[in-house]
Amino acid sequence: MIIALTAAGVTVLIDGTAGRLPAVTYWGPALPELDEEQAEALVAAAQPVTGSNDPDVRPRIAVLPGHDTGWTGRPGLRGSFAGAGWSPAFGVTGLTVDDVPVGAFHAGGTGRVEARAVDDAGRLELRLTLELLPTGLLRAHAAVRNLAGEPYALDDLVLALPVPAEATELLDFTGRHNQERVPVRTPFPAGTHLRESRKGRTGADSAYVLHAGTAGFGFAAGRIWAVHTAWSGNHTHYAEQVHSGERLLGGGELLLPGEIRLATGESYESPWLYAAYGDGLDQIARRFHRHLRSREPEVSTRRPVTLNVWEAVYFDHDTDRLIDLAERAAAAGVERYVLDDGWFGSRRDDTSGLGDWVVSPQVWPAGLHPLVDRVRALGLQFGLWFEPEMVNPDSDVARTHPEWIMSARAAWPVEARTQQVLNLGIPEAYEHVRNQILAVLREYDIGYLKWDHNRDLVEAGDRTRGGRPGVHAQTLAFYRLLDEIRAAHPELEIESCSSGGARVDLAVLERTDRVWVSDNIDPHDRQRMMRWTTQLVPPEYLGSHIASGRSHVTGRRHDLAFRAGTAIFGHLGIEWDLAEATASETAELREWVAFYQRERDLLLGGDLVRLDGYEERVLVHGVVAPDRSRALFAMAVTDSIAPDPGARLRLRDLDPQARYRIRPVIIGPEPSGLIAPRWWGPDRSGRILTGAALEHAGVASPRVHPDQVLLYAVDRVQPRGSAGTRSPGSDDDPS
Repeated sequence: MIIALTAAGVTVLIDGTAGRLPAVTYWGPALPELDEEQAEALVAAAQPVTGSNDPDVRPRIAVLPGHDTGWTGRPGLRGSFAGAGWSPAFGVTGLTVDDVPVGAFHAGGTGRVEARAVDDAGRLELRLTLELLPTGLLRAHAAVRNLAGEPYALDDLVLALPVPAEATELLDFTGRHNQERVPVRTPFPAGTHLRESRKGRTGADSAYVLHAGTAGFGFAAGRIWAVHTAWSGNHTHYAEQVHSGERLLGGGELLLPGEIRLATGESYESPWLYAAYGDGLDQIARRFHRHLRSREPEVSTRRPVTLNVWEAVYFDHDTDRLIDLAERAAAAGVERYVLDDGWFGSRRDDTSGLGDWVVSPQVWPAGLHPLVDRVRALGLQFGLWFEPEMVNPDSDVARTHPEWIMSARAAWPVEARTQQVLNLGIPEAYEHVRNQILAVLREYDIGYLKWDHNRDLVEAGDRTRGGRPGVHAQTLAFYRLLDEIRAAHPELEIESCSSGGARVDLAVLERTDRVWVSDNIDPHDRQRMMRWTTQLVPPEYLGSHIASGRSHVTGRRHDLAFRAGTAIFGHLGIEWDLAEATASETAELREWVAFYQRERDLLLGGDLVRLDGYEERVLVHGVVAPDRSRALFAMAVTDSIAPDPGARLRLRDLDPQARYRIRPVIIGPEPSGLIAPRWWGPDRSGRILTGAALEHAGVASPRVHPDQVLLYAVDRVQPRGSAGTRSPGSDDDPS
């Protein structure tokens, strides 16, 4: 049986003939409507000849590759019954599309294909699912159930999809705390390119999205295939090329030794592996963005401007000072106020109190009510910081229940940030955390949680079960805790923060509404981190704050215009002691907040565009309205460049036939070192050019000093001689 699905410019051809596990034989640009004869011909034509030392029949690579077919690459399923049954041969017992059994050729748009299979010894049942989504994303997942009367030790369950030989380059990511999402480009190697995360969270250095593409692929060009493992615990991404030339991209959960032992009747389900095909990195990113934008509940573009007080006060919680910050924030147009770490237990610094989620009576004798009441009276939403999965050894909960701390042995693991990990896989520990959080949410009018997770899970065992690995159970308990809290408080928004951007993946974003890109909000570094975090996550999910004049992480100083011009391309916030702002800075900040509030539907709802063709110290990016009527672009110069001024500004993804007015947007003082090009005009009203001219010819760039950003508004104007109301500035322009 052959199944052909097509959506959003992508066709997937699935071969499920002869009772074998489904194999993807084509995944790429949409093909004309296929009939059964054409589909069978395509599948037959794709069968390669055998090599001189290969099996007589070339191995067939299913979505769950197996050694029983002669495949000698990485198997999809690894495990055994005490050493036996380690190479199961599955036969399909049923195949459905959207829950309807199919026994012949099937063609359609989107669809969910499910195959059920049993191994040849009748000891394992497999359920394999492939789904083409309306966004053109393909996703796959599998579940295995033990039918035997003895335990099955599952070591690995990882799915894979084929990519063609023309995919000769790989792109994925690495990074570290304060420098997340650093791109790494390499040739597609012979053998296996394996990226594993054993941190118990996604990780600041995660592969994030693994791409394989044609030589030199960029933001706008090149055929690219990509995968992302939607899992917030230990996980795997890999690319493999075997001796006979077949190439695969795959991923799944990384299981620790002995972590999954299935008793009779028990099952394990893999996380979803998401896969995207596109022409250029921007198209890959937009598929992921549209998927998240279709989520329920949706994340609105009308996101409130946020003040987080962390870098303003740290642990110094003084009610009068915090209320003064709230009043200054409200005057600047801020709409949400977040109280960060230090409000609970004995938490006067980062060495004590973590895990005791009770308002400190020493610091807050009247509770948080004076602050919450004043913030709400100012018309701001109130948010609060938690780190539910972590604990200080110097805390009431650790002293009372040392067995709740994750460890592989009697001794605790090495400390990190004076923290250990609370084992949410223990029901009593889970209930302790859930009940304390819900008690705080019942007492105070809280609309937002900043949910932090500040250390890796090292030797994360369950001491109540002899130290057996507990990362899988911890990850599921984290999801369950989020789900329960959201069910009890449906209007609550939650941010995924993990010592910055170390827990950013599609599974956590099914349950949260924002990610903290990095603890480093220096705009010089944030320009690149924002640029690459958007490869998976749309701008409205990116916590993007205006930093202090001197960065608390790097020590660099920056103009407010560079800090704000960087931050507005995400969910805008402020992380700055506003009491230290001068009168002119306060006035400029109000202008930036007002500009963002006017433009956030576009900034947070537009299509991402990133431009190729500039040297690495010049970054050009923007957002274009879905109807191509408007756009906002930025050109950031992060260091001295040569030549100076830089290359022409070229803007992509506008309507090539439409006429647009392009003009600079200057808020506050002029950028440092500015020498404006003539096309700006004396009144900076810019020029009118077609979308095609802006893309291919472009306009001259200004000269500016390093660490400056120039914004450009691009608005479609009425064509000459058209009827109806003319847009401002739409008169015929001699340019």
